[in-house]
Amino acid sequence: MKKLLLNPRKLTGEQMYDSTRQLIKEEDIRKNQSTLTGAAGECYVMYRLLRMGYIAALAPKGVPNADIIVTDVDGELASAVQVKTKSQHNANRGWHMKAKQEAVSSPNLYYCFVDDTVVPPVVFVMPSAVVADTIREAHRIWLNTAGRGGHVRKDNDIRWLLPDYSKTLPSDNEFTKTHGQGWLEQYRENWRLLNLEKLQTPT
Repeated sequence: MKKLLLNPRKLTGEQMYDSTRQLIKEEDIRKNQSTLTGAAGECYVMYRLLRMGYIAALAPKGVPNADIIVTDVDGELASAVQVKTKSQHNANRGWHMKAKQEAVSSPNLYYCFVDDTVVPPVVFVMPSAVVADTIREAHRIWLNTAGRGGHVRKDNDIRWLLPDYSKTLPSDNEFTKTHGQGWLEQYRENWRLLNLEKLQTPT
């Protein structure tokens, strides 16, 4: 929450009350906007899946790692999808993740990273194992790199999936070389990675 711009000692009780209410209101708006952005991304991914002929539905509330459950039209193949949406608020960065997602990896779990800063939105479809490995290694390198003034960085819960890690990590390592500008293009609109198409039986 933003700090009060005025000196609290010079505010009347009524002014302090009004200022505090305004700050709380602004904070609530930001939180609501984030919630709406996430919901919009989920609905967009579900729309795309339905348009492609798959059966897709929102996962029950409280499911830890999946936002959408999707199957082929016969119900024989299924995958779970977690959606992350990037909006104008963090347009210059990537998709916000958490430390716990370093351990989220399953053959049937995928991420759909929605870039809602462009029209129409773009979706990057990635296996959860790739995402887990990427954010884990990126954070390890960041943590072991000295910050401004040479200070030692402290560990935290924040992780980022970035479209170009060369902007934030040292360039003298293999990870940065393979995860620079354009590394996400292999996952752009790559819906086939969901493995919902049946293999053709040779005749």
